[in-house]
Amino acid sequence: MDFSSQHRKLRSPRLCLFGLALLFLAGCAFLKQWAYEGFNRDHWQQPQKVIETLALRPGDHVADLGSGSGYFTFRLAEAVGPKGKVYAVDIDREMNDLVAKAIKEKNIGNVELILARPDDPMLPPIGVDLVLTVNTYHHLENRVSYFQRLRKYLRPGGRIAVIDFDRRAWFAGLWRHYTPAEFIKREMEQAGYGLQGELTFLDRQSFLIFTPNPQAARPAPSSPTDGSAPRAARQN
Repeated sequence: MDFSSQHRKLRSPRLCLFGLALLFLAGCAFLKQWAYEGFNRDHWQQPQKVIETLALRPGDHVADLGSGSGYFTFRLAEAVGPKGKVYAVDIDREMNDLVAKAIKEKNIGNVELILARPDDPMLPPIGVDLVLTVNTYHHLENRVSYFQRLRKYLRPGGRIAVIDFDRRAWFAGLWRHYTPAEFIKREMEQAGYGLQGELTFLDRQSFLIFTPNPQAARPAPSSPTDGSAPRAARQN
């Protein structure tokens, strides 16, 4: 065996590994998209029924909190119509870039991307009529404080809809990516919300709708770190 053929054999495994690494990096966002959407999601997620249950009106403003690959974003955009607005809110820049690409390809004019902070969705002061969060609740830290702060973004009559895996989702349970419904109810009550509705048609997720409790005390606005005057909380 000559040196050149031996050298090619040594290089081949390295080239294969390098090629796989490039493929992984190039397709990282798409791998995440697959992780978000999983197998046969339309069957068990029943997105159309979820949208119909939310009873959105043309012109509504909606936040898709934890929008991921945009699975619900574009369905919400269709439901609120061209005069409405959907905010695709995520802390993952790669997922936002993926949604931005889809917005451009589909020429959708009523979706706005928001790169949120882990402790604040960074919604605009104009507020929203609905916050929908699907399979994201279990990822949030300090959830009581998070939803206390989120209340300032709700318009009068605004709602929060939480869909999250529960104990019936055996695969999500392996990774502890679920929240029992009773935990969600208790934490949202502590955050100052009342349960408006509980839907049971999803076979591995709880589906809970909350509205602000008018008797619950609002959290005091925190002092900003930039030295500017604190912004007043929106009054519902």
